[in-house]
Amino acid sequence: MAEILLYPDARLRQRSAPVEAFDAAFQRRVDALEATRLAGPGAVGIAAPQIGWFERVVIVDVSGRKKTASHGHLILINAEITEWEGHVVGREGCLSVPDYTGNVIRAEKIRLQALDRQGRAVSFAMEGFEARAVQHEMDHLDGLLFLDRLVSRRQDLFARKVYE
Repeated sequence: MAEILLYPDARLRQRSAPVEAFDAAFQRRVDALEATRLAGPGAVGIAAPQIGWFERVVIVDVSGRKKTASHGHLILINAEITEWEGHVVGREGCLSVPDYTGNVIRAEKIRLQALDRQGRAVSFAMEGFEARAVQHEMDHLDGLLFLDRLVSRRQDLFARKVYE
């Protein structure tokens, strides 16, 4: 498990580099990233920059949400969204912004290409909450937070409820 960088830490604004080596050290970093996600309260995703690792790695798993279409546990390396469709507003939170949630517009459906943790090509068509979670995590790779995409800073930022 690793420490999560918290807003306004300037490192969260850093752009991440593509992964080039899928060696044992890389696999250990992926495992640490996953352990950190699992330790987060209700976290369905995490991106490498959130733990100070600036390579293009995200993990998303929305399979625990009832009635949510998903591809299960995904480790997406060097992911690129190739198609977007529709727009929908939804509430988002973030491990790096623990005190707030906000309303953000995201594409309703996406297609993406990526590599898995062994470096093999994978592609997915996603929609709904899974598509939202992936877009949220991929933003971290470009130094963006959900705060940057709020519909309105005045009306669409909310104090997070305390986790029980």
